[in-house]
Amino acid sequence: MSIINKDQFLQNFQYFDKEVVLEIINIFIDEYPTRMQTIKKNIDELDFEQLRFNAHSIKGVIANFVAPEPQELARSMEMKGTHKEDEGLENMYIALKEKTDAMVEELKELKKNFE
Repeated sequence: MSIINKDQFLQNFQYFDKEVVLEIINIFIDEYPTRMQTIKKNIDELDFEQLRFNAHSIKGVIANFVAPEPQELARSMEMKGTHKEDEGLENMYIALKEKTDAMVEELKELKKNFE
């Protein structure tokens, strides 16, 4: 099952310069490991303010790629940070990482449309 709505993604980016789309994808792929490490650290330290901020940030980037599942997980994590709730955060992180890892693999394939 696909994480990214590829038809919508290609439609959204059809009028962009190919170099811009590649740059957007490459920046996300490059920054992704650090973003996830930071979110994990926020959870481990129960730093809800930073968790809210970082989950919101990654949610916005994921939205660019039309990936509803990881976007919703990031949104839920953002809400947990807002309400200072730690219950289920670890499992939510694992699910977000799993879905976003799959999204990264799909982005690597989608890049071929713009190279």
